[in-house]
Amino acid sequence: MQQTTVSNAADAEAAAAAISGWPARLYAILKAADVRQMAFVPDAGHSALIRLFQADRQVTTNVLTTEEEGIAISTGAWLGGQRCVLLMQSSGVGNCINMLSLPLMTRAPLLILVTMRGEWAEFNPWQVPMGRGTQAALEAVGVKVMRADTAEDLVDTVEAAAALAYEGDQQIAVLIGQRLLGKKKW
Repeated sequence: MQQTTVSNAADAEAAAAAISGWPARLYAILKAADVRQMAFVPDAGHSALIRLFQADRQVTTNVLTTEEEGIAISTGAWLGGQRCVLLMQSSGVGNCINMLSLPLMTRAPLLILVTMRGEWAEFNPWQVPMGRGTQAALEAVGVKVMRADTAEDLVDTVEAAAALAYEGDQQIAVLIGQRLLGKKKW
């Protein structure tokens, strides 16, 4: 796992100016919610949001080798007095099921933004089973799931999810529909 912080405030401003649309709006919402840590496994669907957080010297970013590490980092951030957001793909949700007991049992706030695979225009059949099972798997262990399939819905949903997670000590996953992300090209 690699932690990074950018020391130059101009880098964060330049990154924010270069990225527009829903990633920039989500970044603003999460900053307003006082998110100070971000953990992620690299993912094209989250790439703009990742760049925004990496350019922000007030946010510690953690590159994960596996998604369940992010559950521990998020819980540890909360225990240390900070808020964290976890970014992952739907295929990584299956890796986290057992580890989700940590924030559930400790009542630690958890906000996960999940880019969906195995749905609209998916080219990789290996992504389909977990894509179908993501919501059910999260709900089965007690995580509240919210879903957005349009940019406007996503912005409103993440704002509501952040309030519920951080103010209500809830465990929330926002599923970002594959159609919103667009067809992957390889």
